[in-house]
Amino acid sequence: MLITAGRVLTDSGTYLEDGAVLVEGDSITEVGPRTQFADRAGADGTHLAFPAATLVPGLIDAHVHLVFDGGGDPVAALHESSDEKLLQGMRQRAEQLLSSGVTTVRDLGDRNGLALRLDGEISRGSAPGPRIVSAGTPATPPGGHCHFLGGEVSGVAEVRELVRRNLAGGAGVIKAMVTGGGLTKEGPKSWQSQFSAEELQALVDEAHQAGVPVAAHAHGADGIAAAVDAGVDTIEHCTWMTADGFDLRQDVLKKIIDQGIAICPAVSPHWQMLPRFFGEERAAEMFGLVREMAEAGAKLIAGTDAGVQRAGFDGLVPALAFYEHLGLPNSKILDMATTDAAGALGLGAKTGRIAPGLRADLLVVDGDPLADLGALRQIRTVIAAGRVHEADSPAGKKE
Repeated sequence: MLITAGRVLTDSGTYLEDGAVLVEGDSITEVGPRTQFADRAGADGTHLAFPAATLVPGLIDAHVHLVFDGGGDPVAALHESSDEKLLQGMRQRAEQLLSSGVTTVRDLGDRNGLALRLDGEISRGSAPGPRIVSAGTPATPPGGHCHFLGGEVSGVAEVRELVRRNLAGGAGVIKAMVTGGGLTKEGPKSWQSQFSAEELQALVDEAHQAGVPVAAHAHGADGIAAAVDAGVDTIEHCTWMTADGFDLRQDVLKKIIDQGIAICPAVSPHWQMLPRFFGEERAAEMFGLVREMAEAGAKLIAGTDAGVQRAGFDGLVPALAFYEHLGLPNSKILDMATTDAAGALGLGAKTGRIAPGLRADLLVVDGDPLADLGALRQIRTVIAAGRVHEADSPAGKKE
């Protein structure tokens, strides 16, 4: 399959004008000027031509929960559903992600390995959706944040055993609920830590021995510091909460940067409504903390927490507008949702860029997203692992 486009994003902020990408099977084999690909359409003879559009890497949402429905009470909906009913809904949500241009997601907590089952279906081509890097069951103490997903553990031995079970099931990341969270109303507060240093270290060591990264859910400043000391690979939310406010600790932030730990703020698609819920002053402080981390040089990656209250599965592009609001350049924001996210997920050699040898995860949009991020909403075609998923809008000319 040959794909030609008026612009092809081949590097950070860099277009190849009037470019072409040759795809064989699920991989990119060649990238170059369109004129070099005359009369070449690959083994299947397909040529998708988009002379006025832009070809960018497929987007990556680094923080989703496919098991949740994104409604007003996703936890209640979870409790009321059998695994088969949940899986049916997850298939629909996966297709919604793909239709919005997302070709890879990191699922950071489900029930009974359902995200792993769904990823198998998608890999076999029996269901449409993005590649899923699944955490399986997240680790939490008894009664802790998201305990209802089945990952309650106490003590080093139980922590290690849960990690081993997730790894045996095919998990590509291990998730630790280092602090409490708002989704678990009866659990610890968001700023409260949940694990001992020994338990956290055991979890990280067990995962890293298997070559699998660790994602730490951490709102509280103390929990963030503990996660960094344990050597986690990504910090989710990273809001620096305390019992009475926020406390961004510069010494901890320096460690985050020095250790190359990525931060996924997991920004809601409805971030503009946060001042209404938290108050103008508190919301401005929260926004300012993300800007401060970015300006300090922390590696931020894009994620939406899709599945939690009112966070749907088509919200990555609206969430990216948050970083535009903070003043980040569009080229950097695109990196956060492609190259940088792929690296943080351990997939930097497989996806996130348009280059030979990488998986053919591609997105065709009208307009120029380097000039206007809103162009990412104007989807023409999505290609995941070399499979074309047509959006509702007219597709490119097939020759």
